[in-house]
Amino acid sequence: MDNKNTELNSNFNSVEVHPNAFVDPRAELHNGVVISQGAIVGPDVIIGKGTEIGPNSVISGRTKIGMNNKVFPSVFIGLDPQDLKYKGAPTEVIIGDNNTFRECVTINKATDEGEKTIIGNNNLLMAYTHIGHNCELGNRIVLSNSVQVAGHVKIEDKAIIGGCLGIHQFVHIGYLAMIGGMTRVDRDVPPFCLAEGHPGRLRGLNRIGIKRSDLMENKDFDLKLLQSIWNILFKSNDAISNSLEKVMKGELDISSSRLCSFLKESISKERRGPMPVMNV
Repeated sequence: MDNKNTELNSNFNSVEVHPNAFVDPRAELHNGVVISQGAIVGPDVIIGKGTEIGPNSVISGRTKIGMNNKVFPSVFIGLDPQDLKYKGAPTEVIIGDNNTFRECVTINKATDEGEKTIIGNNNLLMAYTHIGHNCELGNRIVLSNSVQVAGHVKIEDKAIIGGCLGIHQFVHIGYLAMIGGMTRVDRDVPPFCLAEGHPGRLRGLNRIGIKRSDLMENKDFDLKLLQSIWNILFKSNDAISNSLEKVMKGELDISSSRLCSFLKESISKERRGPMPVMNV
């Protein structure tokens, strides 16, 4: 396809740039990249092989996007953080491979010098999702429509987040956690847990998610042990710190060990603490 970006360098010969898009000649576009109508790509952007940038999207700042990502219309990646402390530092957004960003997703760069906003591989961010500054997302995560993620949030692999909810700054969401739609997420959600409500409360283990995962094929995984450990940690009358100390002295499998390690960090002074369990 012909393009009107007359200053494009020879590295862009193997990419497709719509005549009504603008790509700064200093940007780095790899083979098979598609830049659609009305899209804008800034000078410090790197876009990997096979990635498609949808109509009217803006990719700016020091942003690196990996291979085979699908960016739908009106997505904004790498713009300044919505943080009053931001003083113009050339911070970064780093995105892996095979992600899908649906319509009107926004991903802000980090706040201070040397910091990054990071998104891993094979994630699905549905329409109107916002990822704030300094967030870190792992792999194979699903964020449903209108999930608003504040700054410094960490979401671990295979978490599933329901729609129309907010995640408070500095909250951590654990591996294979599932959060129901419209939940108020102002505390950490531990691995393997199911959370729901306003305010958010732990409802138990994400048993369906666990059974659908490859954990069930792992000889070192013991669902009964995980459930037993979860009951001790969240259902006993003892303080969670005391319960955690007790169970960590016993035998743990890979899942219960991961749960305990997460909780040990969550109850530290630097963190917001785990979400309480629902009273029944």
